[in-house]
Amino acid sequence: MSADSVFYLETGRESELFAKAWAARLPLMLKGPTGCGKTRFVEYMAAKLGRKLITVACNEDTTATDLLGRHLLIGGETRWTDGPVTRAVREGAILYLDEVAEARADAIVVIHSLTDHRRELFLDRTGETLHAPPEFMLVVSYNPGYQRSMRELKPSTRQRFIGLGFGYPSEDLEARIITGETGIEDKQARALVSIAKKVRALTELSLLESVSTRLLIDAAKLIQAGLPPRYAATVAIAEPLTDDPDALAAIRQVIELTL
Repeated sequence: MSADSVFYLETGRESELFAKAWAARLPLMLKGPTGCGKTRFVEYMAAKLGRKLITVACNEDTTATDLLGRHLLIGGETRWTDGPVTRAVREGAILYLDEVAEARADAIVVIHSLTDHRRELFLDRTGETLHAPPEFMLVVSYNPGYQRSMRELKPSTRQRFIGLGFGYPSEDLEARIITGETGIEDKQARALVSIAKKVRALTELSLLESVSTRLLIDAAKLIQAGLPPRYAATVAIAEPLTDDPDALAAIRQVIELTL
């Protein structure tokens, strides 16, 4: 996959930082709200660097065994099967642990030895110690303001990474991202961005998360598919954000006044 096949618009020097971190064999931590482009950025950089990307979507059930691997009964024989972390180390891939703070503590601890000078992985089930090749890179992401979970990365984990903060793009850039992703007219893209700006400012709604660029892209795709703009924005932006009747009414009002 080439970088040209993955659409991404830079907001600063993030591509340069990623490339320098990869060359220096430094692990990278991406911080930012849901839907602001962290995963797309990693996909873009893996393609740009010509490296295989292995992604793990972490959750509260993600264990060390899920990451490292396990013995499975195959054809009447017990065989070891690599997990995604082990596979990434063997293949010299870019390993991306999405929402890493959601994983169980034992799962997070197993990556520590990959984040310092050792760059190695010990498999206690097989007795192997794997040394990461120069091409291997560990990237993690999490949402520091994620209110549905009180989990945060411990300082002992955070300080093993260099950090790159992500936020919502500027209005002009966000509109360009929407048009680039969907082909929607610039005027309509800017109207969607205007909705996002107004809703993000409504702090009194106490939304668990605000309007992401991803939601705006979904709305634009529905508009391009032929749905009326107000209806498309309602189902793609308002409904996914909240179930609270008052909050829904407030967001719908913003949509009706903007589109």
